[in-house]
Amino acid sequence: MWTQVTDAGAWDEALRALPAPHLLQSWAWGAFKSRWGWSAERWLWRDAAGRPRAAAQLLMRRLHRWPVCVLYVPKGPIVADDDAFDAALAWLERRARAQRAIWVKVDGDPAADEGALDRRRATLAARGWRYSPVQVQFRNTMHTDLRQSDDALLAAMKPKTRYNVRLAHKRGVQVRIAEQIGDDDACLLYDMYRETAQRDGFAIREAAYYRDVWRALNGVAFIAQHKGRPLAGLVLLRFGDRAWYFYGMSRSLGREHMPSYLLQWSALRWAREQGCTVYDWWGAPDRLDESDPLWGVYRFKDGFGARFVEGLGAWDYAPSSLAYAAYLKLAPRLIRSGLA
Repeated sequence: MWTQVTDAGAWDEALRALPAPHLLQSWAWGAFKSRWGWSAERWLWRDAAGRPRAAAQLLMRRLHRWPVCVLYVPKGPIVADDDAFDAALAWLERRARAQRAIWVKVDGDPAADEGALDRRRATLAARGWRYSPVQVQFRNTMHTDLRQSDDALLAAMKPKTRYNVRLAHKRGVQVRIAEQIGDDDACLLYDMYRETAQRDGFAIREAAYYRDVWRALNGVAFIAQHKGRPLAGLVLLRFGDRAWYFYGMSRSLGREHMPSYLLQWSALRWAREQGCTVYDWWGAPDRLDESDPLWGVYRFKDGFGARFVEGLGAWDYAPSSLAYAAYLKLAPRLIRSGLA
Protein backbone atom coordinates (compact mmCIF):
# COMPACT_ATOMS: atom_id res chain seq x y z
CA MET A 1 0.00 0.00 0.00
CA TRP A 2 1.27 3.46 -0.93
CA THR A 3 1.22 6.10 1.79
CA GLN A 4 2.20 9.75 1.73
CA VAL A 5 5.09 10.71 4.01
CA THR A 6 5.00 14.18 5.55
CA ASP A 7 7.92 13.96 8.00
CA ALA A 8 11.43 14.76 6.76
CA GLY A 9 13.25 12.37 9.08
CA ALA A 10 10.93 9.47 8.31
CA TRP A 11 11.28 10.03 4.57
CA ASP A 12 15.08 10.15 4.52
CA GLU A 13 15.29 7.14 6.85
CA ALA A 14 13.07 5.12 4.50
CA LEU A 15 15.16 6.19 1.50
CA ARG A 16 18.37 5.05 3.18
CA ALA A 17 16.81 1.62 3.75
CA LEU A 18 16.56 1.16 -0.05
CA PRO A 19 19.42 0.40 -2.46
CA ALA A 20 21.40 3.39 -3.81
CA PRO A 21 19.20 6.26 -2.57
CA HIS A 22 19.75 9.38 -4.64
CA LEU A 23 20.26 12.93 -3.41
CA LEU A 24 17.53 14.20 -5.77
CA GLN A 25 15.01 12.03 -3.94
CA SER A 26 15.97 13.41 -0.52
CA TRP A 27 13.57 15.58 1.46
CA ALA A 28 15.93 18.55 1.27
CA TRP A 29 15.97 18.49 -2.54
CA GLY A 30 12.17 18.50 -2.72
CA ALA A 31 11.98 21.34 -0.19
CA PHE A 32 14.51 23.32 -2.22
CA LYS A 33 12.64 22.78 -5.51
CA SER A 34 9.42 23.85 -3.78
CA ARG A 35 10.90 27.34 -3.56
CA TRP A 36 11.58 27.36 -7.31
CA GLY A 37 8.26 26.68 -8.97
CA TRP A 38 7.52 23.08 -7.99
CA SER A 39 5.57 21.38 -5.23
CA ALA A 40 6.72 18.08 -3.73
CA GLU A 41 4.93 14.95 -2.55
CA ARG A 42 6.68 11.93 -1.04
CA TRP A 43 5.10 8.49 -1.41
CA LEU A 44 6.30 5.22 0.08
CA TRP A 45 5.33 1.59 -0.48
CA ARG A 46 6.07 -0.86 2.35
CA ASP A 47 5.67 -4.63 2.36
CA ALA A 48 3.57 -6.58 4.88
CA ALA A 49 6.50 -6.55 7.32
CA GLY A 50 6.73 -2.76 7.15
CA ARG A 51 9.97 -2.67 5.14
CA PRO A 52 10.30 0.02 2.44
CA ARG A 53 10.02 -1.42 -1.05
CA ALA A 54 9.69 1.68 -3.20
CA ALA A 55 9.84 5.44 -2.74
CA ALA A 56 8.96 8.27 -5.10
CA GLN A 57 9.42 11.96 -4.43
CA LEU A 58 7.06 13.47 -6.97
CA LEU A 59 7.59 17.05 -8.09
CA MET A 60 4.56 18.80 -9.59
CA ARG A 61 4.40 21.93 -11.68
CA ARG A 62 1.08 23.46 -12.67
CA LEU A 63 0.85 25.26 -15.99
CA HIS A 64 -0.37 28.79 -15.32
CA ARG A 65 -4.02 29.28 -16.22
CA TRP A 66 -4.25 25.70 -17.47
CA PRO A 67 -6.02 22.89 -15.51
CA VAL A 68 -3.13 20.48 -16.10
CA CYS A 69 0.33 19.80 -14.68
CA VAL A 70 3.58 17.96 -15.32
CA LEU A 71 5.09 15.49 -12.84
CA TYR A 72 8.71 14.53 -12.34
CA VAL A 73 10.46 11.93 -10.17
CA PRO A 74 14.11 13.10 -10.32
CA LYS A 75 16.52 10.15 -10.24
CA GLY A 76 13.70 7.96 -8.98
CA PRO A 77 11.76 5.99 -8.10
CA ILE A 78 14.07 4.30 -5.60
CA VAL A 79 13.14 0.63 -5.46
CA ALA A 80 14.17 -2.61 -3.77
CA ASP A 81 13.97 -4.79 -6.90
CA ASP A 82 12.38 -5.22 -10.33
CA ASP A 83 8.95 -6.09 -8.94
CA ALA A 84 8.96 -2.91 -6.87
CA PHE A 85 10.00 -0.95 -9.97
CA ASP A 86 7.00 -2.28 -11.89
CA ALA A 87 4.69 -1.49 -8.96
CA ALA A 88 6.09 2.04 -8.73
CA LEU A 89 5.46 2.66 -12.43
CA ALA A 90 1.87 1.42 -12.08
CA TRP A 91 1.28 3.77 -9.15
CA LEU A 92 2.83 6.73 -11.01
CA GLU A 93 0.57 6.07 -13.99
CA ARG A 94 -2.47 6.20 -11.71
CA ARG A 95 -1.20 9.35 -10.05
CA ALA A 96 -0.64 11.03 -13.42
CA ARG A 97 -4.21 10.34 -14.46
CA ALA A 98 -5.62 11.51 -11.13
CA GLN A 99 -3.64 14.79 -11.29
CA ARG A 100 -4.50 15.41 -14.96
CA ALA A 101 -0.82 15.39 -15.80
CA ILE A 102 0.37 15.86 -19.36
CA TRP A 103 3.24 13.58 -18.48
CA VAL A 104 5.11 12.04 -15.59
CA LYS A 105 8.86 11.66 -16.02
CA VAL A 106 11.22 9.22 -14.27
CA ASP A 107 14.97 8.90 -14.68
CA GLY A 108 16.05 6.62 -11.87
CA ASP A 109 19.47 5.06 -11.57
CA PRO A 110 19.43 1.33 -12.30
CA ALA A 111 20.16 -1.38 -9.74
CA ALA A 112 23.76 -2.46 -9.55
CA ASP A 113 23.26 -6.03 -10.76
CA GLU A 114 24.13 -6.93 -14.33
CA GLY A 115 21.21 -6.69 -16.72
CA ALA A 116 19.17 -4.26 -14.62
CA LEU A 117 19.17 -1.57 -17.31
CA ASP A 118 17.83 -3.90 -19.99
CA ARG A 119 15.16 -5.32 -17.69
CA ARG A 120 13.93 -1.92 -16.58
CA ARG A 121 13.93 -0.46 -20.06
CA ALA A 122 11.89 -3.46 -21.17
CA THR A 123 9.45 -2.91 -18.30
CA LEU A 124 9.05 0.77 -19.18
CA ALA A 125 8.44 0.03 -22.86
CA ALA A 126 5.97 -2.75 -22.08
CA ARG A 127 3.97 -0.40 -19.87
CA GLY A 128 3.75 2.28 -22.57
CA TRP A 129 6.44 4.65 -21.33
CA ARG A 130 8.63 6.28 -23.97
CA TYR A 131 12.22 7.45 -23.91
CA SER A 132 11.91 11.19 -23.39
CA PRO A 133 13.03 13.78 -25.94
CA VAL A 134 13.70 16.04 -22.91
CA GLN A 135 16.48 14.63 -20.76
CA VAL A 136 16.64 16.75 -17.60
CA GLN A 137 19.61 15.18 -15.81
CA PHE A 138 22.76 13.59 -17.15
CA ARG A 139 21.88 10.06 -18.25
CA ASN A 140 25.30 8.63 -17.42
CA THR A 141 27.79 9.31 -14.66
CA MET A 142 31.11 8.09 -13.29
CA HIS A 143 31.94 6.64 -9.89
CA THR A 144 35.03 6.32 -7.74
CA ASP A 145 35.06 3.65 -5.05
CA LEU A 146 36.26 5.42 -1.91
CA ARG A 147 36.90 2.23 0.04
CA GLN A 148 40.59 2.54 -0.82
CA SER A 149 43.74 4.01 0.64
CA ASP A 150 45.46 7.11 -0.70
CA ASP A 151 48.05 4.92 -2.39
CA ALA A 152 45.37 2.84 -4.11
CA LEU A 153 43.48 5.92 -5.30
CA LEU A 154 46.68 7.42 -6.68
CA ALA A 155 47.65 4.16 -8.35
CA ALA A 156 44.27 4.05 -10.14
CA MET A 157 44.88 7.45 -11.75
CA LYS A 158 46.33 7.96 -15.20
CA PRO A 159 50.02 8.97 -14.95
CA LYS A 160 49.33 12.49 -16.27
CA THR A 161 46.56 13.07 -13.71
CA ARG A 162 48.76 11.85 -10.86
CA TYR A 163 51.54 14.15 -12.14
CA ASN A 164 49.16 17.14 -12.24
CA VAL A 165 47.95 16.54 -8.68
CA ARG A 166 51.54 16.59 -7.47
CA LEU A 167 52.45 19.54 -9.70
CA ALA A 168 49.67 21.68 -8.20
CA HIS A 169 50.92 20.89 -4.73
CA LYS A 170 54.52 21.60 -5.72
CA ARG A 171 53.57 24.97 -7.19
CA GLY A 172 51.98 26.06 -3.95
CA VAL A 173 48.29 25.59 -4.71
CA GLN A 174 46.31 25.25 -1.49
CA VAL A 175 42.75 24.03 -1.01
CA ARG A 176 40.49 25.69 1.52
CA ILE A 177 37.43 23.74 2.68
CA ALA A 178 34.26 25.58 3.74
CA GLU A 179 31.85 23.13 5.36
CA GLN A 180 29.34 25.98 5.61
CA ILE A 181 29.13 28.27 2.59
CA GLY A 182 28.86 31.86 3.76
CA ASP A 183 27.87 34.89 1.72
CA ASP A 184 31.41 35.79 0.65
CA ASP A 185 32.21 32.27 -0.52
CA ALA A 186 28.84 31.97 -2.27
CA CYS A 187 29.59 35.15 -4.24
CA LEU A 188 33.08 33.96 -5.08
CA LEU A 189 31.87 30.54 -6.24
CA TYR A 190 29.12 32.06 -8.36
CA ASP A 191 31.50 34.53 -9.99
CA MET A 192 33.82 31.67 -10.95
CA TYR A 193 30.85 29.57 -12.10
CA ARG A 194 29.63 32.41 -14.31
CA GLU A 195 33.10 32.78 -15.83
CA THR A 196 33.20 29.02 -16.45
CA ALA A 197 29.78 29.12 -18.14
CA GLN A 198 30.81 31.99 -20.40
CA ARG A 199 34.06 30.26 -21.35
CA ASP A 200 32.55 26.81 -21.93
CA GLY A 201 29.25 27.93 -23.41
CA PHE A 202 26.60 26.60 -21.04
CA ALA A 203 23.67 28.37 -19.39
CA ILE A 204 23.37 28.94 -15.64
CA ARG A 205 20.69 30.33 -13.33
CA GLU A 206 20.74 33.43 -11.15
CA ALA A 207 23.00 33.55 -8.11
CA ALA A 208 20.14 33.16 -5.62
CA TYR A 209 19.34 29.70 -6.97
CA TYR A 210 22.82 28.39 -6.24
CA ARG A 211 23.05 30.04 -2.83
CA ASP A 212 19.78 28.32 -1.96
CA VAL A 213 20.73 24.84 -3.15
CA TRP A 214 24.21 24.97 -1.60
CA ARG A 215 22.80 25.88 1.79
CA ALA A 216 19.63 23.79 1.69
CA LEU A 217 21.61 20.64 0.94
CA ASN A 218 24.54 21.46 3.24
CA GLY A 219 26.97 21.84 0.37
CA VAL A 220 30.68 21.81 1.14
CA ALA A 221 32.89 24.15 -0.87
CA PHE A 222 36.47 23.44 -1.91
CA ILE A 223 38.38 26.49 -3.13
CA ALA A 224 41.84 26.23 -4.70
CA GLN A 225 44.09 29.23 -4.13
CA HIS A 226 47.53 30.25 -5.29
CA LYS A 227 49.32 33.01 -3.40
CA GLY A 228 45.98 34.06 -1.96
CA ARG A 229 44.19 34.24 -5.32
CA PRO A 230 41.21 31.90 -5.81
CA LEU A 231 41.59 29.95 -9.04
CA ALA A 232 38.96 27.20 -8.96
CA GLY A 233 36.25 25.69 -6.81
CA LEU A 234 33.80 22.87 -6.48
CA VAL A 235 30.77 22.07 -4.33
CA LEU A 236 30.06 18.59 -2.96
CA LEU A 237 26.61 17.46 -1.86
CA ARG A 238 26.02 14.31 0.21
CA PHE A 239 23.26 11.83 0.96
CA GLY A 240 23.58 8.36 2.43
CA ASP A 241 26.97 6.87 1.62
CA ARG A 242 27.51 8.91 -1.56
CA ALA A 243 29.04 12.31 -2.31
CA TRP A 244 28.15 14.13 -5.53
CA TYR A 245 30.42 16.52 -7.39
CA PHE A 246 27.55 18.71 -8.56
CA TYR A 247 29.20 22.03 -9.30
CA GLY A 248 32.67 22.85 -10.57
CA MET A 249 34.05 26.23 -11.52
CA SER A 250 37.39 27.73 -12.51
CA ARG A 251 39.01 30.89 -13.76
CA SER A 252 41.09 31.15 -16.91
CA LEU A 253 43.77 32.73 -14.75
CA GLY A 254 46.27 30.32 -13.21
CA ARG A 255 45.19 27.18 -15.04
CA GLU A 256 48.86 26.32 -15.59
CA HIS A 257 49.04 25.54 -11.85
CA MET A 258 46.52 22.68 -12.29
CA PRO A 259 44.24 23.75 -9.41
CA SER A 260 41.31 21.56 -10.50
CA TYR A 261 43.39 18.41 -10.05
CA LEU A 262 44.31 19.19 -6.46
CA LEU A 263 40.70 20.22 -5.81
CA GLN A 264 39.39 16.81 -6.84
CA TRP A 265 42.06 14.97 -4.90
CA SER A 266 41.14 16.97 -1.78
CA ALA A 267 37.40 16.36 -2.33
CA LEU A 268 37.87 12.61 -2.82
CA ARG A 269 39.83 12.26 0.39
CA TRP A 270 37.47 14.48 2.37
CA ALA A 271 34.41 12.50 1.21
CA ARG A 272 36.08 9.27 2.25
CA GLU A 273 36.88 10.73 5.68
CA GLN A 274 33.17 11.57 6.11
CA GLY A 275 32.25 7.91 5.63
CA CYS A 276 31.20 8.07 1.97
CA THR A 277 31.95 4.96 -0.07
CA VAL A 278 31.08 6.35 -3.52
CA TYR A 279 32.18 9.59 -5.18
CA ASP A 280 29.69 10.38 -7.93
CA TRP A 281 31.23 12.61 -10.59
CA TRP A 282 27.75 13.63 -11.88
CA GLY A 283 27.85 13.66 -15.63
CA ALA A 284 29.39 11.66 -18.45
CA PRO A 285 28.93 11.44 -22.24
CA ASP A 286 25.86 9.81 -23.73
CA ARG A 287 28.25 7.72 -25.77
CA LEU A 288 31.94 7.02 -25.32
CA ASP A 289 33.00 8.75 -28.49
CA GLU A 290 35.33 11.68 -29.07
CA SER A 291 32.55 13.52 -30.94
CA ASP A 292 30.41 13.71 -27.79
CA PRO A 293 30.34 17.25 -26.27
CA LEU A 294 31.24 15.81 -22.87
CA TRP A 295 34.29 13.91 -24.11
CA GLY A 296 36.72 16.34 -22.49
CA VAL A 297 34.82 16.06 -19.20
CA TYR A 298 34.99 12.28 -19.48
CA ARG A 299 38.75 12.32 -20.09
CA PHE A 300 39.31 14.49 -17.00
CA LYS A 301 37.26 12.17 -14.76
CA ASP A 302 38.67 9.05 -16.36
CA GLY A 303 42.11 10.37 -15.50
CA PHE A 304 41.23 9.92 -11.81
CA GLY A 305 40.35 6.29 -12.42
CA ALA A 306 36.58 6.88 -12.23
CA ARG A 307 34.35 4.11 -13.61
CA PHE A 308 31.79 4.90 -16.32
CA VAL A 309 28.24 4.10 -15.17
CA GLU A 310 25.42 3.93 -17.70
CA GLY A 311 22.07 5.24 -16.52
CA LEU A 312 18.44 4.62 -17.40
CA GLY A 313 17.77 8.02 -18.93
CA ALA A 314 14.49 9.92 -18.64
CA TRP A 315 11.25 8.19 -19.65
CA ASP A 316 7.79 9.74 -19.95
CA TYR A 317 4.33 8.33 -19.41
CA ALA A 318 1.54 10.36 -21.00
CA PRO A 319 -2.11 9.58 -20.14
CA SER A 320 -3.09 11.41 -23.36
CA SER A 321 -0.86 10.99 -26.41
CA LEU A 322 -2.56 13.97 -28.04
CA ALA A 323 -1.92 16.29 -25.08
CA TYR A 324 1.67 15.05 -24.85
CA ALA A 325 2.33 15.74 -28.54
CA ALA A 326 0.76 19.20 -28.25
CA TYR A 327 2.87 20.03 -25.19
CA LEU A 328 6.11 19.01 -26.90
CA LYS A 329 5.20 21.20 -29.86
CA LEU A 330 4.13 24.20 -27.80
CA ALA A 331 6.55 23.93 -24.86
CA PRO A 332 9.15 26.48 -26.15
CA ARG A 333 6.37 29.03 -26.79
CA LEU A 334 4.75 28.39 -23.39
CA ILE A 335 8.05 28.83 -21.59
CA ARG A 336 8.78 32.11 -23.41
CA SER A 337 5.34 33.46 -22.51
CA GLY A 338 5.63 32.42 -18.86
CA LEU A 339 2.85 29.83 -19.02
CA ALA A 340 5.06 26.84 -18.24
